[in-house]
Amino acid sequence: MVNPTFRITGLDAFYGNKHVLKNINIDILPNAVTALIGPSGCGKSTFIRSLNRINDLILTFRREGKVCYHNQDIYAKDVDVVELRRRVGMVFQKPNPFPKSIYDNIAYCLKVHGIKDKDKIDATVESSLKKAALWDEVKNSLRQNALTLSGGQQQRLCIARTLAVEPEVILFDEPCSSLDPISTAKIEELIHQLKQSYTLIIVTHNMQQAARVSDFAGFFLLGELIEFDKTDKIFTAPKDKRTEDYITGRFG
Repeated sequence: MVNPTFRITGLDAFYGNKHVLKNINIDILPNAVTALIGPSGCGKSTFIRSLNRINDLILTFRREGKVCYHNQDIYAKDVDVVELRRRVGMVFQKPNPFPKSIYDNIAYCLKVHGIKDKDKIDATVESSLKKAALWDEVKNSLRQNALTLSGGQQQRLCIARTLAVEPEVILFDEPCSSLDPISTAKIEELIHQLKQSYTLIIVTHNMQQAARVSDFAGFFLLGELIEFDKTDKIFTAPKDKRTEDYITGRFG
């Protein structure tokens, strides 16, 4: 039996009095892609932001239940949140490169984590861009401002920036929602490659994307995890009528 990367038990989440996640129980397995689907406002983004404690930055947020990462409760008082966020990286909905050069976007993150050796930084910039399938497109323009890249290239740069600090898990919060079909295909191909080395969790509204890229899928509705299973089962033989209705387009 494979030990889960994350084991979530009885997770409830609130923004003030608003109850946004209700008794979520789920295991996230290593070296697999887990897709979270469901209509807008059903709790998917709140859920993944609970896995690296980014929700802590929202003053009204509170949670109950356990989120264990390799059997350690990430909400325990002695947890180093900076280290947690290094190990559990995140790629957001809209590309958010720093207004710096392509090179400095990655080098800056390394320096923040205490790496000052230029040779190591150079090597990591190159290897991260290669892992993000961007190196061949930018290797001759590393000093170019990252904001001049296309949207799809910016998103792959953000993925490279995340990879540079050697995470184990990467959270994707609708990473293709602002991208054209060609850029989306490149990101999806990249996700397939990355799962060899990382545990990936992706929030997506795109049902076809979830079916294409994921090994496991969870359907969220009104803050509840309605169903979680292998992706082919969720899409071909869902157990819950609400899952079937959502996947076939009856609502959402």
